[in-house]
Amino acid sequence: MMLNEVTAVPGTALPVAEFRDHLRLGTGFADLGAEDAALLSYLRAAIAAIEGRTAKALISRGFRLALTAWRWGDMQTLPIAPVATVTALRLVDAAGAETPVAAGWQLVPDMARPRIEALGAALPAIPGGGRVEIDFTAGFGASWSALPVDLAQAVFLLAAQYYELRHDGAAEGGAMPFGVMALIERWRTVRVLGGGRP
Repeated sequence: MMLNEVTAVPGTALPVAEFRDHLRLGTGFADLGAEDAALLSYLRAAIAAIEGRTAKALISRGFRLALTAWRWGDMQTLPIAPVATVTALRLVDAAGAETPVAAGWQLVPDMARPRIEALGAALPAIPGGGRVEIDFTAGFGASWSALPVDLAQAVFLLAAQYYELRHDGAAEGGAMPFGVMALIERWRTVRVLGGGRP
């Protein structure tokens, strides 16, 4: 299984000014642009860390999941939520020829385990030596205001820690703060039964 981010979160979707206010930093200085670039990188790092812990995409963007075999013959869970749409499902043979599959399956939205389900007995057969590629859009929304309040606050708290420890190295700031963990706990996907069916 290979999950790739097809489109990145645009910088314009991230609340650099609000994060600056959160840190109580001044404005109007000559190096403001360089500082804003650093703040943007801390926000991106915090988002990536929280998405990794929760398996939730915070800001909507495109992903591609490539599989050489279905997890189950009639269903395949997607590794990140919430999934808004599946934009393409295609079979790719060993020679690289692509065959779009527009029918015979449906997206089942779920906040914990969104999935593709067969409308018949099974999902389309994956060619020998080939793969299936699923393109989908996941995230709470295209703008920062679409995020649940607790996840937005968790990003600010974690990004603030990265900012505060920027000169101390990663070793001291490696652990996620308790306050951040408390905020994201309800969003974490609990995996039981060895990855069994939802």
